[in-house]
Amino acid sequence: MFGGGGGMNPRKMKQMMEQMGIDMEDIDAEEVIIRTPDEELVFTDAEVQLMEAQGQKTYQVVGDPETRELDAGAAEDSEESSDSAAGSAVDEDDVEIVAMRTGVDEDTARETLEANDGDLADAVDELE
Repeated sequence: MFGGGGGMNPRKMKQMMEQMGIDMEDIDAEEVIIRTPDEELVFTDAEVQLMEAQGQKTYQVVGDPETRELDAGAAEDSEESSDSAAGSAVDEDDVEIVAMRTGVDEDTARETLEANDGDLADAVDELE
């Protein structure tokens, strides 16, 4: 941040930062995890500093992370649940309501809701 600041004493650096309205504090972090679509970067015993300037917070993480590949099964489960939620746009609470109201099983209620674009009233009318 400050060119050539490597030789400056920490007390003087802190004083200058305070004059510029920048607060820094060390955070006693036990673990930091950065999750990407393909992997996790896991920092154990990382040095973490919080810097706050002009109302914005910036976190600095220093350490050597362990790289973990995300479990393919978990990623597929996550995609599957988001696909079913996004593709059908049928809320599980709505499925239960239709099933209880009409006396059909949840699979039938879900299919009927999907066929009626998630409209509760239309699904119930069709099943009654």
